[in-house]
Amino acid sequence: MLVEIDGLKRYFGKVKAVDDVSFSFATQQIIGLVGPNGAGKTTLMRILATLDEPTAGDVRVDGVSIVQYPEQGRKLIGFVPDSLPNHRDISVHEYLDFFARACGLRGQLRRRVVESIEEFTNLVNLREKNIHALSKGMKQRVSVARALLHDPPILVLDEPAAGLDPRARIELRELLRALCNQGKAILVSSHILAELEQMITGVVILEQGKLVRAGSLQHILQESVTHRVVRLRLLESMDGAIEKISCLPHVETVTRADQLLRLWVQGGDGECCAVLAELVRQGFPVVEFQIESAALEQVFLAVTKGEVA
Repeated sequence: MLVEIDGLKRYFGKVKAVDDVSFSFATQQIIGLVGPNGAGKTTLMRILATLDEPTAGDVRVDGVSIVQYPEQGRKLIGFVPDSLPNHRDISVHEYLDFFARACGLRGQLRRRVVESIEEFTNLVNLREKNIHALSKGMKQRVSVARALLHDPPILVLDEPAAGLDPRARIELRELLRALCNQGKAILVSSHILAELEQMITGVVILEQGKLVRAGSLQHILQESVTHRVVRLRLLESMDGAIEKISCLPHVETVTRADQLLRLWVQGGDGECCAVLAELVRQGFPVVEFQIESAALEQVFLAVTKGEVA
């Protein structure tokens, strides 16, 4: 299933919240939607969820416009907003049962679907608990469960990891991976870039409502980032090691923290490989040579200015 965002615009008076944005994503992909605050991420997601109408442009799912036919879009898309359920007088099971009825599920089918979703999202032991009494992480699980009730092939999640503790973020990440492996197309926004990087297959970067970059993380990294940061550990200290390494081709800067050295290497993976080969050739006892994994953060800082519309 292919989701195409084509020339999407959403203006609020003179403010261009989404300004001519085009990209696509498909089945078994998790696309990260990132950008500074005010970049237009939530507005774009609300349009995808048919909760708002664009000023211009279109969103198509397998060629069908969900702007012209929003009722079709609601069958195909599960939306997890950044706000969490906080009802004081309803249990988890009652909440999910209510939305299952709203999706048109009836009788035994409804009961089987709700029970299956509760089991899949690990809510079985919480089904009788009042939603208001749940932790933020558990409320997020309930929100995801609600979005899955009608088995949509597309999931759109707005800041699902915001405010979650480390365990809850890991569990959410594993849940999204499982859904991707089941064939879902997933668009997820987050400000936790290191966390997002561990699960996405591609990235879309917005700023001031405009599309800055879109594509695979590796492709954008090669296009946008002019250096890599390498963590280097030697078996034993060597006299003048920092000075010697600083003189190697492609090495811009070397700093030291305890037994580790950090190298700023001008270029990409090929230049890092050349630096490693030269270290070995010169007899440095290399124990660890690792490119630091803040790739998405590097891309984000390289291509955005932190401006808002």
